[in-house]
Amino acid sequence: MRNIRLLIEYDGTNYAGWQWQKNAITIQETLSKTIERVVQEPVKIYGSSRTDAGVHALGQVANFHTHSNIPSERLLLAINFYLPHNITIKEAADTPESFHAQYNTVSKVYQYTLFNDWIRTSLHRDFCHVCGFQLDMDKMTKTAQYLTGTHDFTSFTTKALQEKNRIRTIKRLEIKKEGKYIYFIVEADGFLYNMVRSIVGTLIEVGRGKIPGEDVKDILDAKNRNLAGPTAPARGLCLMEVKYE
Repeated sequence: MRNIRLLIEYDGTNYAGWQWQKNAITIQETLSKTIERVVQEPVKIYGSSRTDAGVHALGQVANFHTHSNIPSERLLLAINFYLPHNITIKEAADTPESFHAQYNTVSKVYQYTLFNDWIRTSLHRDFCHVCGFQLDMDKMTKTAQYLTGTHDFTSFTTKALQEKNRIRTIKRLEIKKEGKYIYFIVEADGFLYNMVRSIVGTLIEVGRGKIPGEDVKDILDAKNRNLAGPTAPARGLCLMEVKYE
C-alpha cells in the first residue's frame, strides 16, 4: 500500500469548503472522485486544513493510500486532466506510511487580502475583501501584538461551544501594505472556526477607530465573541502553506 502526498491549489469560490458534505459540492469530494477515477479503487483523502466555504488555497496538503502502481509523476498529470480547472495538484509524491496530512502539521500559514479603496476591484473580486474606509496601519500593527503567543481564542471563533480546547498559539501575525492591498499573514499551530476572519474583522475595526487597540487584550481575556469585531468575508482568505517537522 502506497501513501501519496499532494500539494493542492484551489479557488474555493464555488465550493462549500474542503470537507465532504451531503448536500453541497466540496473540494474533498471532488478530489476523491477524481482520484478514484484514476486509480480505479476507493480512496480516502486526508487534508491538512478544513478550509471553509469560499476560502482558497495555494498550499493545501493532503494524502491518500492506494494499491495503484502508477508512478507519482503520472498520477499528478492524470488527476489534473480530470479535475475542474479551479482545482490543481501542484505536486504528488510517495511519502512514508506514517505521514498524515492533518495530524503531522506543525503550523499553518493563512493570508487575508484586503483591497483598501472606495472603488471596488472587478478582476480580483473573488480573492479579496473590499474595504473603503481609511485604516490606520500603525494602530492595527500595534494591536496585532496582543494576539500573538498562546491564548484562549474563544472571543475569535463563531463556534466556541463545539471546541473543547480553544487555546491556540499564534507564532506570527504580520500586516503589510502594497499599494491598495493590505495583507494579514497569520501563522499558528492551529485555528478555530472562523478564527482568522474574526481577527481580521476586529483589526479592521481598530484601523477604522471603532475599537481602541488596547481594548483587544481585554476582548481576548473576556472569552466573549460578542465583544470582538465582525467576521471578515471568506473570499479574502487563502491557505498559503502547511509546515511539517
